[in-house]
Amino acid sequence: MSELRLILTVADVDAALAVFRDALGLDQLEAWETKTSRGYLLAAGRATLELADEGHAAEVDRLEVGHRVAGPVRVAFAVDDSAAAAERLVEAGVVRVAGPVEAPWGDVSVRMQVPGGVQLTLFSGRQG
Repeated sequence: MSELRLILTVADVDAALAVFRDALGLDQLEAWETKTSRGYLLAAGRATLELADEGHAAEVDRLEVGHRVAGPVRVAFAVDDSAAAAERLVEAGVVRVAGPVEAPWGDVSVRMQVPGGVQLTLFSGRQG
């Protein structure tokens, strides 16, 4: 295994680029454009796959949001400052769901919902 690639199919690719590339700062590696389709490959650093049962997913939602809210897929990004990154995303049209909150494991998390309904967690080490 050399790479994990998460593919999001979105209704508005320009809005998604504004969030992930422009506001969050992911580097664009490639673009595929035809007369009828567009796709973009963005670098998101090191990839991991987190597997959670329903109980664990509910516990993370409870800690970050206060109640169960995410569907079966939630995307998380480690950032230098989760609160500042969340503000940039809000300016790009992303909805803040909750946070920032300090998790028991020490991360400061902000839960967001991107256009299309995907739940997004921004997390960073303790701030300040």
